[in-house]
Amino acid sequence: MFINTVLYKIQKFLKPVTENSIVLQKLDWLIGANIFLVIFSSTVAQSDTIGYFAIFAILLTFFKLLTKTGERLEMSFADKFLLLYMIFVLISVAGSSLLYLSLKGFFKTLTYIGFYISIVHYLKDNKDKIKYIFLAISLCVCYETVFAFLQNAGAVEEISGWQDMSHLNPEEVMTRVYGTIKPFNPNLFGGYMLAAIPAFCTIPFINKKLVLPSLVLGLLSVIALVLTGCRGAYIGFFFECLVFTFILYNIIKKDYKKIFSAIVCACISFTAIIVISTSALRARIFSIFAMRSDSSNSFRFNVYNSCLNMFKDNWLLGIGCGNQNFREIYGLYMRTGFDALSAYNIYLETAVESGIFALITFLTFIGTNIYKAIKYVLSNKTVESVYVLAALISITGILTHGFVDTVFFRPQIQLLFWIMVAIIRVVTTNKD
Repeated sequence: MFINTVLYKIQKFLKPVTENSIVLQKLDWLIGANIFLVIFSSTVAQSDTIGYFAIFAILLTFFKLLTKTGERLEMSFADKFLLLYMIFVLISVAGSSLLYLSLKGFFKTLTYIGFYISIVHYLKDNKDKIKYIFLAISLCVCYETVFAFLQNAGAVEEISGWQDMSHLNPEEVMTRVYGTIKPFNPNLFGGYMLAAIPAFCTIPFINKKLVLPSLVLGLLSVIALVLTGCRGAYIGFFFECLVFTFILYNIIKKDYKKIFSAIVCACISFTAIIVISTSALRARIFSIFAMRSDSSNSFRFNVYNSCLNMFKDNWLLGIGCGNQNFREIYGLYMRTGFDALSAYNIYLETAVESGIFALITFLTFIGTNIYKAIKYVLSNKTVESVYVLAALISITGILTHGFVDTVFFRPQIQLLFWIMVAIIRVVTTNKD
């Protein structure tokens, strides 16, 4: 790559400066610190603060590329589709009728992609730090779980209308917890827990003494997810369990497959009993299938129809990047009384904002990484395959939830998503 030739010349020129600078020699430590600050701040900080830590990590990675001898930009097969995606997004921004708003959205997207590149460059030289990333995420989940149980015990009041109670009896009204993640919203909290809970899968392999605590804490975290009342998170968790079960079934020895199947059936039966016997949870889950009888479902269907009309008129390049840009254009298509902040579907939103080719290249990038992850996990029996499995399960939940909500575009979830993709990228690329 031409850019690597340029980097080599710059590194050679700056070598005397690097050798005499303690800060430049500690760049990896500083990048790692900012990555962990992103993880921990996601539970308590505002979006801007989380974004600043991500930007610091990106800038430090840029300095690392310029100063550390031998550093180079490398692209996996999947990364080439990510590059194509960014090109299509940039073209969409250039053609937007609201250029300023679209540029703001583009810089957010650029931050997310830059953070992904930063993690890849950090982890390829520090693969031993992957376990600490999962430990950090697990600690955050534990913290949020405690708050979820406290909020449920205190029957915390809704900040806004979070469920349709017009057809519910008082005992069927669910107390929906929202943790400490800002802005307070049970759907955002559910999406975060969905993305983060798979980190517990790695704990027994990091330290065998933590097998029982990780199982107990993992179960409590799942209960906290249920308490969010987020139906999209319920669907996402179902698919996470599906992927986890499929992988385990194909990994375990043939002699244990019948026992494993019996355990899975027992878990399904137990879950069904819990759902049926809990009126509030039963009503919440069954409302998923109520279609337009549920006001939240009906609202989404109206938004989908409006967004499909937006896509039909802008299918090639989209309307431009960002939620502010989306809101301005959406006003021209929306049905009266059905204003929306987003398309409530990350795939539809991507297509509307950046066009069909951006959606195709993004899905190809994700699909390629998922394929590599599944292939790696099924063919390797190492602790690194457990890391890849946890990342794969997390991505599955996020992408499934994305069919019915767009909390994915919040930094608390999207930065976690890119961390998981980067782990898959780093671990599996060496085996290509």
